[in-house]
Amino acid sequence: MAALLRSARLLKFSPSGVLQVTGTKRSGPLISRFYGGAPGGRRTGVCFRQISPASGNVSSGVWPAALGSVRSYAVATEQNDEPSIAVRSKQAQMFDWALDKLDSSVRRTGRVTKTLLLRIFHDTCRTGYPSGNQALLLLRSCGTLLPEVHMEERTELAHHMWQKLQELGAQYDVSHYNALLKVYLQNEFKFSPTDFLAKMEAANVQPNRVTYQRLITAFCQNGNIEGASTILGFMKSKDLPITEAVFNSLVMGHARAGDMDSAHNILSVMRGAGIEPGPDTYMSLLTSYAEKGDMDSLKKTLEAAENADCSLMDRDLMRIIFTLAKAGHQQHIPEIVERLRHERTYVADAMNMCLSLITQGLEDTALSLLKTFPKMQSNSVSDSPQMGSFFLRHCIDMDTAVEKITSYCKDLEESNLHTAPLVFCLFCALGAKKTEVSLKLMQKMKEQDLPIRPHYFFPLLVPHVKDNNVNGVVDLVKSMQQLGVAPDVDTLSNYILPVFSDLEKARQTLKDAGISLESEGFMFSEVRLLAVKNLAELYALLLNPSVQSLDPHVFLGSLIVGFRKSTDVETMVKITDLLYKNERFYNESDPEAVPYFLYNLIESMSAREVQEQEDKLRTYFNQLHTQNIMISRNIFKGIRNLLESYHVPELIKDVIALVGRDERVPASEIVGNNRVLILETKLAELKAENKPIGPVFKKTIQALCFEENLQRALELKQQHDEEMTASCYATLIQLCCRHNNVEEALNLKREMSRKDSLALDTNKYIALVKVLSMNGRVDDAVEVLMEMREKDVVIDDRHVTMLFHVLNEAKGGAPTIQQLQDTIFTLGLTKPSANLCGPLITAYLDSKDLSGALEAAIECYKRYKCLPRIHDILVGLVDKGDTELLQKAMDFVNQKRGEMIMLYKLFFAFLQTGRYREARKIIETPGLRAMPGRLQWYAEKCIFANEMEALEQMVDATAKLFECDRDEMYSYVLRLCKKRNDWRKAEAMWTKMQEENVIPRERTLLLLADILKSNGKEVPFEVPKTWYRHVEAAQQVEPNTAATPANYDSEYQERVLALCTKGKAKVAYAMLTENLKKGMTLSPMGYDHLIRALLAEGSVEKALAVKYIAEAHLPAFRLSDVAASLFIITQSRKGQAKDALEKFKSMLQADQVPMKLSITRLVQALGKQGDVASIDEVQSLIRGFGISFNLSTMMFTNNKALAHIHNGDLESAVEMLEEIYTSAGSRHPSMAYVFRKVLEDGNDKALDRLSAMADRLANHFACYTPATDLFLQLLDKDKVEDAKLMLARCNVLAEQKEKFVLYMSQKSKSPGQVGRIKALQSLVPDFTEKESLYRYLIKCHALDKDLPAAKALYEQMQAEGVHVDELTLKRLAVLYSNAGEQAPFPEPPESFKFYADKLKQSLSKSQTASEE
Repeated sequence: MAALLRSARLLKFSPSGVLQVTGTKRSGPLISRFYGGAPGGRRTGVCFRQISPASGNVSSGVWPAALGSVRSYAVATEQNDEPSIAVRSKQAQMFDWALDKLDSSVRRTGRVTKTLLLRIFHDTCRTGYPSGNQALLLLRSCGTLLPEVHMEERTELAHHMWQKLQELGAQYDVSHYNALLKVYLQNEFKFSPTDFLAKMEAANVQPNRVTYQRLITAFCQNGNIEGASTILGFMKSKDLPITEAVFNSLVMGHARAGDMDSAHNILSVMRGAGIEPGPDTYMSLLTSYAEKGDMDSLKKTLEAAENADCSLMDRDLMRIIFTLAKAGHQQHIPEIVERLRHERTYVADAMNMCLSLITQGLEDTALSLLKTFPKMQSNSVSDSPQMGSFFLRHCIDMDTAVEKITSYCKDLEESNLHTAPLVFCLFCALGAKKTEVSLKLMQKMKEQDLPIRPHYFFPLLVPHVKDNNVNGVVDLVKSMQQLGVAPDVDTLSNYILPVFSDLEKARQTLKDAGISLESEGFMFSEVRLLAVKNLAELYALLLNPSVQSLDPHVFLGSLIVGFRKSTDVETMVKITDLLYKNERFYNESDPEAVPYFLYNLIESMSAREVQEQEDKLRTYFNQLHTQNIMISRNIFKGIRNLLESYHVPELIKDVIALVGRDERVPASEIVGNNRVLILETKLAELKAENKPIGPVFKKTIQALCFEENLQRALELKQQHDEEMTASCYATLIQLCCRHNNVEEALNLKREMSRKDSLALDTNKYIALVKVLSMNGRVDDAVEVLMEMREKDVVIDDRHVTMLFHVLNEAKGGAPTIQQLQDTIFTLGLTKPSANLCGPLITAYLDSKDLSGALEAAIECYKRYKCLPRIHDILVGLVDKGDTELLQKAMDFVNQKRGEMIMLYKLFFAFLQTGRYREARKIIETPGLRAMPGRLQWYAEKCIFANEMEALEQMVDATAKLFECDRDEMYSYVLRLCKKRNDWRKAEAMWTKMQEENVIPRERTLLLLADILKSNGKEVPFEVPKTWYRHVEAAQQVEPNTAATPANYDSEYQERVLALCTKGKAKVAYAMLTENLKKGMTLSPMGYDHLIRALLAEGSVEKALAVKYIAEAHLPAFRLSDVAASLFIITQSRKGQAKDALEKFKSMLQADQVPMKLSITRLVQALGKQGDVASIDEVQSLIRGFGISFNLSTMMFTNNKALAHIHNGDLESAVEMLEEIYTSAGSRHPSMAYVFRKVLEDGNDKALDRLSAMADRLANHFACYTPATDLFLQLLDKDKVEDAKLMLARCNVLAEQKEKFVLYMSQKSKSPGQVGRIKALQSLVPDFTEKESLYRYLIKCHALDKDLPAAKALYEQMQAEGVHVDELTLKRLAVLYSNAGEQAPFPEPPESFKFYADKLKQSLSKSQTASEE
C-alpha cells in the first residue's frame, strides 16, 4: 500500500477516472466507483505530488525523530528474558488495576489526568515486561482523554511511551498502530501516511480496515481528497467494506478542501449505497459548517438531523461550540448554547469541554459555557458553590494572563459559581510554584481589600531556602513589604533567617529591605536563634525588662536544642528559673509549661546523649531544686520512665527531689432392591412364628418403593395394615405421587391422619400438592397447603423451587394457578417473588391473553412488589402492535420503577422483536446511563437462545451509551461466536473494537484468540500469556512435574479432597497415613490441598509430614504459592518467625509469589520478637523482587518500632517514628497498630513515651495523626477517661472528623459497637458530621437487631432535620419488617448494594467537588 501511495505521486489520473457528483461543480467518483473501480483524483490531469499539504514540513522527518528508525519501530527481535509465571500473573493483575483505575476516572469525570497516566506508565515500565495490552491501554489514553494537556504534548507523550515500551520488549500489532493513528487524529498531528504505512510494512504488520479508514481520515483532515481516494480504491481491491465512518471522513475532506456542496452531497451518496446517515455523519457536516461560520447551513443541517430522527446529544453540540470557537466564530456560539438540553451527563461533559477550550487558549468561550452550569450544583461539604474551581485551576496551569483571571474571578463570583475565586487562584498558583503569578494575584487581592497572610509566601520561600538563595529570599521579603505583609515569627524563623550565615548580616539585610527590627516577629525569631546558638545572650535578652511578655511556647522547642548542645549549666538554670518565676513568661492556659519543658528536654535526647551528659543533667536538676522549681507527679512519672529506658536510674533520685516526695504507682438406612425377596421371605417367617414383624415390614416397604413397585407395596400394606407407621405411609404417599395415583395418595394421607398426628416432611407435602393440582384437584391441594401451615412445615430455597414447578404444571389455567398462588402467599408458606408469580403470567401468555397477563402482572406488583415476566409481556405487545396496552404497561413501569428501567424494558422488547431502529432511538435517549446488570441479563439470554443478530444489535446500539463497558459488551458477542464456532463474526468484532478504540481485557483477547486458533486462523495480535492457567498449574501440577504415580486412586483422592473441603483435614491426614501402608498415593494436587487444609487448622507438623511424604513419592514435588504462603502464616502465628523467614526466602528464590497476608504476618512476627534486621531484610527482598505487593511502608515502620520497644530501645522507636512524621512531604500515616499492641501488652512505659511523642507532634508540629490514633485506640479499649484527658490536653483532636468517620465506619461493621460510637459522641459533642454519625449508629442498631433504639434515633434525626439517606431507610425498613412491624415510610425498592454504591458515588462526587 505504501508503494501504491508513493507511485501515486507520479501517476497522472486519466479523465476516465474522474467521477462526477451530480449537482455540483466538483469532479469526483460516482458511487459505483467506490465499489466497481479505482477512484480518480481531485482534479483531472493533476499529479498527486503530496500526501498531505503539510508534508513539506513533516514528511519523513517526523517518524525518525519521534519514534526512531524503522528498526526501532518494528517488533523487537531481541526480546528481554521471558518473564516468570509469577511476574506474568502479577503483571496481569496490575493491568486489571490500571484498566479499572482509568475506567473509573473516565466514568466519573470523562477524562484522565496526566499524573495518573504517567503513574501507570512508570509502574508498567518498572515491571520490565510490558504486555501488548498494557501498551494499548497507555497509547489510547494519549488523545482527547487528556483535555488538560496541549495536543503537541499529548503526541510527544504517545511517542515517548511507544519507544520506551518497545525497548522493554512490548510487541506491537495492528491494533497498536491503529491506536497511534487515532491519537494522531485526535491531536491533529501532521504526519505522512505514506511513511506510516512504510513503518508498518517494515515491522511486518499488515494494515486492516481500521487502518485504512483512519488514513483516509488523516488525508481528509488536510483536505486531501486524492490521497483519500487512493486508499479508497485500495480498500475496494481488498474487498473491504466501505462503512459510515469512511463517508463521514469524506464529508470532512470535501469541506476542508473548500467544496461544501460535495460535502453535503455525500449524504445522498450514502443513501444511494444503502447506508442511512447517522448522527456522526451529520456531526461531520455540522462541524464543517461551523469551521466556515455558515450558520444558516448549520441550522438547516440541525433541522435535517432532527427530521431524520438523529438525536444529537449535548456533547455533540459542544463539539460544534468548540469548532466555532477554534475557527474564530465566537459570535455564533450563543445560538448553539441555547440548544443545550442539560442532560444528566451535562456537567461532566461541559467541564471537559471547558478544559479543552482553556487548553486551546479560548478561555472566554469556556467561561460562557461554564455559566450554563445548573446553579443547584454546589459543594456539598460547605453550603457555598465552588463549580468554577476547575476552570480557575486550569487557567493558572495554562499561564493565562492575571488580568484575564481577575476578570473571570469577578464574573464567577457575580454568577454565584464561586465564593472566593481570587483566593482559590492564589492557592493554585502557590501550589504550582508560580512566583510571578502569585505575587500579581496577591496585589489584586490587596486592591480588593482581601487579607494576605504571611503563610501565603511559604511555598515561594521554600525553594530559595533549600538553594540558600539570599537574593531570592530578600526579593520575596521586599514583595511582602510592598503588599503590606509583615513577616511573622514562623516566617522569619523558618524561611528567612536560616538562609543567612549570621544574625548581624541578617539584621542589616532585613533593615535595608525595610523590615522593622523592633517588631514582635523579629524579636521572637531572634529569641529562637539565640536559644539555639548563645544561651548567655538569650538570658541577657530575656532579663531585660524592656523586653515585652513572651509566650514560652514560641521558643521552647529551640531552647531544647540549645540546652542539649550547651555545657553552661548555670545559664541553663537561670533561664529555667526565669521562665518559671517571671510573670512576663507565665501562660495562664498552660501553667505547667516549664515542667513539660523538662520532660520534653529528656525525651528529645537519645539514650547515649543522656548517658554522656549524666553529670550535667544531675547538676542541672540539683540546682533547679535549690531554686525551688517543682514538677507534678505525672511529669515525674514520665521523666522517670524515660530515664529507666535510658539505663540511667541514678538520675531519678535527682528528679524526685523536684517533686518533694516519692511517686506512687496505682493492675436413615437405604435398602437395596436386590433384597426385596429376602425381606418378604423373612417377613413371612416372622409372621408364621408369630414374632414382631414391624422393623422388617418397614424395610420391605422401603425396598419396594425403591424399586418403584407400587402395586406390590399396596398389596403388602393391605396384608399388614396394622403394622403401618407414619414413615411407611410417607414413603407410600411419595411413591403414589411419582406414579400420579392421586386417589391412592389421598386415601393414604387420610389414613395416616386418623392414625397419627405427625406431619409429612416438606418434600412429600409438595409432591402431594403437585399431583393434586396436576389432576385438577385444586381444593384438595389447598387443604394440603393449609395443613402445611398448621404443622409449621419448614420451607427453604429448594422447596421454593419445587413450589414454582407445582404452579407451573398445575392444570386448569390461570384461575387454578391464581388460587394456589394466593393460598401459598396468604398462608405465609414463603415470601412472594417474581419467580413464583411467573407461572400465572405464563398461563395468560400461553393462552394469548396479553391484556390478562398485563393486569395480572400489575396486580402482582400492587400486592407483592414484584413484576413477573414483564419482558415477555412487552415483547408480546410490541409483536402484536397493541400500542394502547403497551403505553399502559410503560406508564406503569415508569411510575413504579422509574423512567430508566422503563426505557431498558422497552429497549429489550424492541430488540427481541427485531425492531432495531426503534431500539436504537430508545437507547439514545439523552441522559440514559448503562445498567450493567440489565445489559448482562439480556446478553446472557441471547447467548442461551443462540440469538446472534439481537445481541449484535444491542452491542452496536449501546456504542455511545454513557458508562457502558464496551469490552464487556463485545465479550458477550465473542462468547456466542465461540458457542457457534463463528470465526468470521469474531474477526469482524475485533475490527469493530478497534474502530471504537475499545481496550480489551486479557480474557477477551484470550477468547478471541481461542476462536481463531481453533479454526486455523492467524491471530492478529499478541496473545496474552495465560498466566492464571500457569498459576493453577503451578499450584497443582507444575511444581510437581513428576507424573502421577501408577498407584494413584482417583476415588481415594476425591474422598481426601472432600474431607479437606469440609474442614476435616485431620481425618484426611489419618486416612492418608493409613492408606500409605497399602501403597496408595495422591496426585500432586491432592497432597497440596491436604497441606493447605492442615495449615488452615494450624497443624504445621502434620503439614510438614505430608510434604515429606509427597516429596518421597514425587521427587519433583513443590508447594504451590498458596500452600507455601500458608506455611509462612502458620509458622508466624506460632512464633516460628525464623522458619517462616527461611520459607519466605525460598519462595522468592523459586520465583514464587507469596500472598500479601503472609508477608504481613511474617513482619508482625518478626516485630514481636524484636528482630529489626530481619524486617529490613524482608523489605529489601520485596523491593528487589520486581512486583508491587501494594504493602504500606508504614507496615514495616510500625513493626520495626514494636521490635525496638520489645528490645527495650524506646529511644530508637520514638526517633524513627518522629522522623516519619516530621520529615518534609510526610503524609502522616497511621501508627494505630503500634498503640494497639502496646495497650494490649500493658506496656505503660512505652505508652507514656509514645503518648508524649504524640502530644509533642500535635502541639509543636501540628501533626495530629499519632494523637488521634492513640485517642481512638484508648476509646477502643474502653479507656474513656484516659481518652477524655488526652482530648483535654490536645483539644484540636475534636476537629479530626475524617478519622472519626473512618473509625465509626469500621466499628459499625460488627455488632455490639454502639457503646463505642456513643462514647465518641459524648467526648466530641460538637461533631459536625451528624449525618454520618447517625448513619453508622443506625447500622449498629440494625446489626444488634435493636428496633426500639433505631426508632428513637430515627425520630431524633427527623426532629433535628438531619437528612436520612436511602441506605439508612433501607436498613430501618428491613429492621421493621424482621420485627413484624410496618415501617412509617415506604421501603426503598432496590438492594442494599445499589444504595451503598449510590451513597459512595455521592460522597465521592462531594469530595471531588471540594477538591476542585
